Amino acid sequence: MTDEVEVTRPERKGFKKSVYIIPSLFTTANIFCGFSAVIESVSGSVALNSGDIEGAARHFNIAALFIGWAVLFDFLDGRVARMTNSTTQFGVEFDSIADVLTFGIAPAMLVYCWGYGFTPDLGSFPWAVSFLFLICGALRLARFNVMASKPKLQKPNASPKLDKKAFVGMPIPAGASLIASIVHFSPTPASVTASQFNLLGRVVYISPRDWSVALLVLVACLAFLMVSTFRYTSFKSVAPNSRNPRLVVLFLAVVIVSVFYYSQWTLLLISSAYALHGVLGKVVGLFRRVGSNPAIDAAPKSSVDAP
Repeated sequence: MTDEVEVTRPERKGFKKSVYIIPSLFTTANIFCGFSAVIESVSGSVALNSGDIEGAARHFNIAALFIGWAVLFDFLDGRVARMTNSTTQFGVEFDSIADVLTFGIAPAMLVYCWGYGFTPDLGSFPWAVSFLFLICGALRLARFNVMASKPKLQKPNASPKLDKKAFVGMPIPAGASLIASIVHFSPTPASVTASQFNLLGRVVYISPRDWSVALLVLVACLAFLMVSTFRYTSFKSVAPNSRNPRLVVLFLAVVIVSVFYYSQWTLLLISSAYALHGVLGKVVGLFRRVGSNPAIDAAPKSSVDAP
């Protein structure tokens, strides 16, 4: 009778180490896209100053597309890290640094060069608003990291728990996505774009300066939304293994096809809807508070109806 020998397979340490590298590769691709977007924005401004409007529009559109690809890579690195259980503190910090470049500096540079940076009679407002967007994005990332590392207690004596369904304040990739989608929708520099509309039988003329001022207001609003306390859906609960996987897959298929054939309209509508839904949610919440009367709700109700 021979003794049974238990055969154990050697631990695949090399494979485990390589799993931790995969999310960092997506983050590196994110940084590459952000750096390329900055370079394309500078190239577009050079072409614009030399009078090459078509060349400038081409560079600005490429910069917007780089930011769009960076949003995809930023989405994938977090999902891959959670799926492979390879989330590390190094990866979290690396991702935050990448986001400051790709979704802070790159869109601020793009909207400055494409939108209002070369519009006369605006003074230092273009520089100040672009910097405001950058610093608010950095503050948004810092607040997110602090909340993630020190979650609040939902109830007394309860374990720490994070609200995975919503973000506090608009995420910085959402603000960058809206700027990039606007540039992708109309890559011709706003500082040389004039529009004319027929509104109720009256001709309305919008000058390049009007477009630049409107962009200044928009970017300032995006900066405010990032540091606000408005709730924005995180979509972390939306996945193929959710309660309705068929609906999720169908929705993703429709979005992919729409982006492929109608990228300008689709990306602009999606980014605008996401930026607005936090504001609308806040407004609806305020109306609900005004509509409810705490004194009446808290008053004890009698079991016997009054005569």
